[in-house]
Amino acid sequence: MAETLTPAEAETEFWKSLKESNTGMLGLDRPGYHHQPMTGFGEPEVGAIWFFTRTDTDFARDVAAGGQGGGVLGMFCYQAKDQKVQACFHGALSIDADRARIDKYWNPVVAAWYPEGKDDPHLTLIRFDAEHGRVWVSNKGALGFGYEVLKANLTKTTPDAGGVADVNL
Repeated sequence: MAETLTPAEAETEFWKSLKESNTGMLGLDRPGYHHQPMTGFGEPEVGAIWFFTRTDTDFARDVAAGGQGGGVLGMFCYQAKDQKVQACFHGALSIDADRARIDKYWNPVVAAWYPEGKDDPHLTLIRFDAEHGRVWVSNKGALGFGYEVLKANLTKTTPDAGGVADVNL
């Protein structure tokens, strides 16, 4: 039997995990569009995730072109390094070169992509306003997961891999 996970618990686990392991796959929510790895900086209080990008990328141009008048639909898929939390969210993408957030999240890894620093003319942010999605949480770890698979095969049942909940951020 799977553990019960409320939407509030799932949301809390997602934001906590994103803070610790903040890379996922981000892209437009369109058929045939390929998502790309992006590092996000989450703000649970507003339900938004911020991503540094360059204005001269196809992705940034696509968001800018589709984002006039309220944003373009996007999707963010996430899996924590420890595999405890997985999530997939739909929401609105928009370009937002918020200087306060650039200053807040600027770090040596981000700086490597912008030779001219915070004043690089190609520096911008993509804002992802997460709306709804699904979060999976498992506290089993690799050993616990292996035990659940073994037990399921021996007892002809299904493994308890954790809980899942639909959330609205």
